[in-house]
Amino acid sequence: MLWQLLRRCLIFLVSTVAASSIIFWIIDSGCGPAQTALGVGATPDSVAALCHQTGLDRPLLVQYWDWFSAAITGDFGTSYISQRPIGPQIFDQLSVTLWLVAGGIVVALLVAVPLGMASALRHGKVSGSLLSGISQVGIAVPAFVAALLLVLLFAVKLRWLPANGYVVPAQDPAQFFVHMLLPWLSLGLVQGAVLARYVRSAVLDELGQDYLRTARAKGLTPAAALRRHGLRNASIPVLTVIGVQLVTVLVGAVVIERIFTIPGIGKGLADAAQGQDLLTVQGMVLTLVVAALLISFVVDVLYTVIDPRLRQQAST
Repeated sequence: MLWQLLRRCLIFLVSTVAASSIIFWIIDSGCGPAQTALGVGATPDSVAALCHQTGLDRPLLVQYWDWFSAAITGDFGTSYISQRPIGPQIFDQLSVTLWLVAGGIVVALLVAVPLGMASALRHGKVSGSLLSGISQVGIAVPAFVAALLLVLLFAVKLRWLPANGYVVPAQDPAQFFVHMLLPWLSLGLVQGAVLARYVRSAVLDELGQDYLRTARAKGLTPAAALRRHGLRNASIPVLTVIGVQLVTVLVGAVVIERIFTIPGIGKGLADAAQGQDLLTVQGMVLTLVVAALLISFVVDVLYTVIDPRLRQQAST
């Protein structure tokens, strides 16, 4: 078990270093940030002077090490465009995005677990086919289309919820919930439909196992047999999919934040890319990638803890 955890920690660290080096070398373009900061009318001498002043003319490996060693402490440098520290900006926006992602995945689970289980337990019946069809329709709808439809219905037509905006939860929790409800539903309903298909498949697989047939032969209903003996095994493949869903929700938050004008890291990344603020883009992309790797790491650890076969494999 300990070896498995150390192995996954090592994979996480190597993946982080590899991803950061790729991000650095793709976005870094010599004196490109200096040229961008000074504008297209800047003279070569002024660009060279700023390039030397900011250290962009040093060897690439030296630049990478300085940038990465500072980034892991939360220091992403100062924007050449806004002249403001990038780290505090990223952490402020990341906290907003985490609220959005957390709410979206909660909605997805609230939709997926009952829908997938009910669809599996009613397999072969009209109601089961209907529930399966509902999840199929949800899969076909992109998150941004769901967002626009929800805005048209609940904000424009019914006027029940605001179409955009963000309220800090510490200032007004009720208004925070009201403003986040549509973004949460936009992310969660679509991902819930996808996840429901995996829950249905996992539950159907378990219902076909001999030990559950035995439990049902002893008089338990399919739902009771699944609840008492099969939920743990059914949750193992679903847990892996939830990890992938978390990453998908994190990436999907970029679009949702633009639609609902939520000041998260997705909106910040789009604004920085539009303003050609390369250093800010670099820091934000690294943050998103590390967040995705961290999610995968946590899911892998949970997978090892839940699945007894992996624990047994680790102990041998």
